[in-house]
Amino acid sequence: MSQDFAPVRSNPRNLRFGILTMPVPPWTALVERWRSYEALGFDSLWVCDHFTAAADGAPLFEAWTTLAGMAAVTSRIRLGTLVSCGTFRNPALLAKEIVTIDHLSAGRLEIGIGAGWWAEEHLKFGFPFASSAARVARFAETVEILDLLLCGEECDYNGAYYQLSQARITPVAHQLPRPPLVLAAQGPRMLALAARFADTWIASFGLSPVEVAQRCSSLDTACQALGRDPLSVRRAFLWAPWVQSLEPWASDQDFNTFVAAYQA
Repeated sequence: MSQDFAPVRSNPRNLRFGILTMPVPPWTALVERWRSYEALGFDSLWVCDHFTAAADGAPLFEAWTTLAGMAAVTSRIRLGTLVSCGTFRNPALLAKEIVTIDHLSAGRLEIGIGAGWWAEEHLKFGFPFASSAARVARFAETVEILDLLLCGEECDYNGAYYQLSQARITPVAHQLPRPPLVLAAQGPRMLALAARFADTWIASFGLSPVEVAQRCSSLDTACQALGRDPLSVRRAFLWAPWVQSLEPWASDQDFNTFVAAYQA
C-alpha cells in the first residue's frame, strides 16, 4: 500500500449533499440537468455504471466517458461514479481513465467503486459472475492496484486475478496523493477493505437508520483494528426515491428529521 491509510481530509462529519443521476440520453438534457444541480448548490454529482437501467431497461451512456463529458460542462461540483462495477474493467486501465478525468475536472473526481451485484447484467454482456467470495477477492485486488497506481508508485503485482510488472501511471493524478476512493461495502470482508483504503464508505440504499448505524459500528471496529481513526472515513448514504417514500420532501422539518436519523 502506498500510504498507511487513505488521506485524512476536512472534517468528515460535516454533511454534504450530492445527487445521483441516471445517464439516460439525450445528452443535451443531461447537460442542462447537471448544470442546474450545480447552480442549486449540490456538493457532488454522480452517475451509475450499468449497461442498461436495472428497473426498466432504459438506455444509458457509459459511466466513465460520461464523467469526462460531465467534467467539461461543469466547473465546481465534485463528480463520481456511484458506484462503478469492479468486474467490468482491468484496474490498470481504470486507473489511467481516472487520472485523465481527474485532470479534465481540475481535481473534482471521486472514485465510487464496488464488487458488482447484478448477475443478469454480467451474464448478458459476457462478464463472468463468480461467487460472492470470489468477487470480493477480485475487488480487493482492484482496490489495491488502484491505490498503488494512482499514488504514482511503480507496481509489481502478482495476484490471483491481475498481474502487473513495473507498471507506473503517468501523469499522476491532479489530486494528491490520489483522488478519493468511495467504497461500497456491506459485509465484514468488504468493510475491512473500506477500513484500509476508503476515504468514504457508502451504505447500500434501502437500509434503515439502525442498519446503517450497525454497519458504521462495524466499520469503526475494523478501523480501530488497523490503528486508523474511524473519523478519517467519511460516511455516505444513498436515499433512493424509487424504493423509499417521498415523505422527507414534504417539509423542511420532515427533511431535517430524516437526515438526523441517518447522521452518524
